[in-house]
This record gives sequence, structure tokens and C-alpha cells, in this order.
Amino acid sequence: MVGRLFLAAGLLLAGLALPAAADPPRRVLSMNLCTDQLALMLAAPGQMVSVSYLAQDPTASAMAVEAGRLPVNHGLAEEIFLAQPDLVLAGAWSTPETVRLLERLNIPVEVFPIETDIAGIRANIRRMGEVLGREPQARAMLARFDADLARLTDGQDPRPRAALYMANGYSAGRDSLAGQIVDLAGFDNVADELGLPSGGMLALESLLLSDPDLLIEGRRYEGHARAQEMLDHPALRALSRGKPAHVISDPDWICGNPHILRAVAELRDARLALRGAP
Repeated sequence: MVGRLFLAAGLLLAGLALPAAADPPRRVLSMNLCTDQLALMLAAPGQMVSVSYLAQDPTASAMAVEAGRLPVNHGLAEEIFLAQPDLVLAGAWSTPETVRLLERLNIPVEVFPIETDIAGIRANIRRMGEVLGREPQARAMLARFDADLARLTDGQDPRPRAALYMANGYSAGRDSLAGQIVDLAGFDNVADELGLPSGGMLALESLLLSDPDLLIEGRRYEGHARAQEMLDHPALRALSRGKPAHVISDPDWICGNPHILRAVAELRDARLALRGAP
């Protein structure tokens, strides 16, 4: 009996010695377009206090409306410090000097890697749920994401060939997020055939000779830029004459989050149209 009492007391003391679980952050600031969107999808009401200015730009952000309800920041250490966040979300492309300065000021910073594939997207969803204290919501998001992806990628034979062609003649293959979207939609990628799995400049002559079944063009923006002139080349117009062409909707292609499924769905519809499917 005495032994059991000592054991119970020991277990009680051991339990008291365990550190309490940290409270979720209450003032979260994001300084990166992609962490903006993922945080907005998972954060509790009132948990986000600021997003990057790009989050409110509908040409780049898939959540411009939601972001429009929050103050913006420009990723400057001074403005971030004055906002008094207890957590800052940054991306791998965020200014490293700003991140280091914030850490010297004892402001916690979580830097998220760039998502280039489905595994990376799933990992960042899980991690965002952890740092925000929203693990159940992250698990639910992952379940919806996986189910929606499975429906979109069911039955992809045969696989036609597609080519991405953006400003300055840039293309991307399987080792990029854009390339992943093309693959998930059921296309083989000309960039992979031509040795550009991570992306690079695709010569117009090589594109013409590849003769893809679908040309996926970069979006044109207002104003005159020489980088966009490639998209209006007569030879490119001749290539797509009599064939379907698809223009990228940038907000659904830029960041690795569940919004990419809209891009996959649009390309999947284009693939089915190629073979006359309903």
C-alpha cells in the first residue's frame, strides 16, 4: 500500500514537472504572399494582424478579398516591430536581413520553404497548423485537399503534350510548382522533354518544333513590356492557330496551397476537351 502511494505521488510530481503546452500566438503577421494565403486559410478569427501588401493584389493573390480586411506591411523590420506581433511568418524568398533583425529583437519568425510539389504543399499546411495552434483545422484542410486532388487526377490516359510559355520565353518542368500543375492535370510537359525540369528559357524555335497539343501561355499585363513581346510573336500565333490555348490565371499558380486545384481543374477540362470528352 505504501509503495503504491509513493508511486502515485511520484507520478503526480512528474506530471507537475512537465512544461505546459505553449499558447497559440495571438498576434500573427505575415510578410510573404504565400504564407499570407495559407495563414488566412487556417488562422482563428482575429489571429492575423497584418499581411503583405501583395496579398491584396488580385493579379497575384487568390485571397485578395480576405486580405483586404487586414492592414498590410511591406516586409520592413521597423513596421513589423511596431505592429508588436508575437509571431512573424516569412518565406524562403523573404529578405534575410529583415528576418535576422527580427530574431535579434526577440520576435519569433517562422520561415516556410517554397512549395514545388504536393509533398511540399502538404508539409507546409501541417506546419502552418502547428505554428498557429490550429492542428485540427490543418488536418481537415489536408483531408479535403487530398480528396479533391484524387477526384481531379483519376483516369488520365492518354496523356497529351503541353508546353508552358511565359514572358521572356520562360518555361517550367516537373521540378516546379507550375510543372506539377501540368502533370496533375494529365499532360506530359514539353519542358521535361527539352531538359528544363526546373525551368528556364525555351527557345521559340524549339517550342515550334515540339508542336504541343496544348499551349499554356503566361498572362499579359497592362502596359508595354519587352518581356511580353514573345507572347505576341507571329510564329507563336501560328502554332496555336486551330489548336486550343490556355492562359495562366496567376493567383492559382503562384503559391503552393489548395488553390492550385482550380488551376489543375481548368487544365484537366482542357485535356478532356482535346479528346472530345464531355
